[in-house]
Amino acid sequence: MTFKQNVRETAMDILTAIEKKQSYSNLLLNNKINQNLLSQKDIALLTELTYGTLQRRNLLDFYLKPFINKSKKMENWVLQLLRLTLYQMIFLDKIPARAAIHEAVEIAKNRGHKGISGFVNAVLRSIQREGLPSLDTITDPIERLATETSHPKWLVSRWAAQFGFEKTKAMCEVNLTAPLQTARVNLARISREEIILLLEEEGFQIEKSPVIPEAIRSLKGNLASSQMFKNGFLTIQDESSMLVAYALGITGNETVLDACAAPGGKSTHIAEKLYANGQVISLDLHKHKVKLIQDNANRLGLNNIQTFVLDSRKAGERFEEESFDRVLLDAPCSGLGVMRRKPDIKYTKKEHDIEQLSIVQQNLLQAVAPLVKKGGILVYSTCTVDKQENEETVKAFLQNHPDFEEDVDFKKRMPEAIQPLITSSDLQIFPQDFGSDGFYIAVLRKKKV
Repeated sequence: MTFKQNVRETAMDILTAIEKKQSYSNLLLNNKINQNLLSQKDIALLTELTYGTLQRRNLLDFYLKPFINKSKKMENWVLQLLRLTLYQMIFLDKIPARAAIHEAVEIAKNRGHKGISGFVNAVLRSIQREGLPSLDTITDPIERLATETSHPKWLVSRWAAQFGFEKTKAMCEVNLTAPLQTARVNLARISREEIILLLEEEGFQIEKSPVIPEAIRSLKGNLASSQMFKNGFLTIQDESSMLVAYALGITGNETVLDACAAPGGKSTHIAEKLYANGQVISLDLHKHKVKLIQDNANRLGLNNIQTFVLDSRKAGERFEEESFDRVLLDAPCSGLGVMRRKPDIKYTKKEHDIEQLSIVQQNLLQAVAPLVKKGGILVYSTCTVDKQENEETVKAFLQNHPDFEEDVDFKKRMPEAIQPLITSSDLQIFPQDFGSDGFYIAVLRKKKV
């Protein structure tokens, strides 16, 4: 077996594990890369095959269905092999269809028996000969968009009802694209201009973020492997997520609670903005996740973060009422805004999950609200795009907490490029807005009287 075939077989194994064991794609992919000591070229191919096939799974199944629906029940790995080969045939111009089919047949021979390799060959040759079924046969626009972009129909329907069809279509389409890696420069230690020069010397291709003043985008290279990362000069973080520290309105000497803090991206950003004059208290439910926060703080040279292993719903048992100038609740959510990074979310999340998460979010807000000082700020954020988890959760909280009001001034604190997106005291970022994660931020202020 050639090495390139091995990359394809590895991709097939990852896809099988994701579907059968509900495993996380990013963790499996990283494990396989580390186990096999792959070259950069093969890492790129493995990543493309895994994520590309996963991103377009439902569309690939639509194309495969007429060619396999009369066959006996096949093993899952065979289906994954057909999917990833068809993905190459349709979407990867650099790989000739005949080569992709040949290697699929070789994998089937090695993994299965002669009947399976014959079946794989027959299906793929038939598609090559007859062409792909037309999406025009799907007359319902919601179903067609769901199939074409491989999103669950319930989600496309839900988004269309909440945000309109055109915005939903743009979101589904951008969810099929690979995200750029972005990072936050530790301005307490180095300027953005300096770090770009140093990263370019390391071989990275970098551009300034047009959105966040302290952010950079990597056009080439994984910044987590850079010397600048190891030396504590930058943090891997999405641009949307960086906006939270702005929304908090930090001036430099506040005491800030980050209620669901792991792995610490927002906590360390807040700590950097405090310039060692204030303090961040970072909570998380799990000990190993709290260690991640502390590890990040140590790497960045930040000594104004204190961590606790604590369920934020019980924060009132550990901290006195009105003891924080600022409270951030980056709540557990459905993660529908990060599908480009975690495409498996499309297939694992169900509508009833949103109902259950909404209850958790309400309980967390209820628990942390008393900890905000009078005149202080409470920021609620999620990495999702859904009104029930976002606007409706905040609306319900305000109805039950007349001591809080919307902070209409928060727009002035946000980066200039973001301000046009803000029309009230909250902000829903869509993935298509500036290429970041889908993200929601609501800013509330506790009344002084």
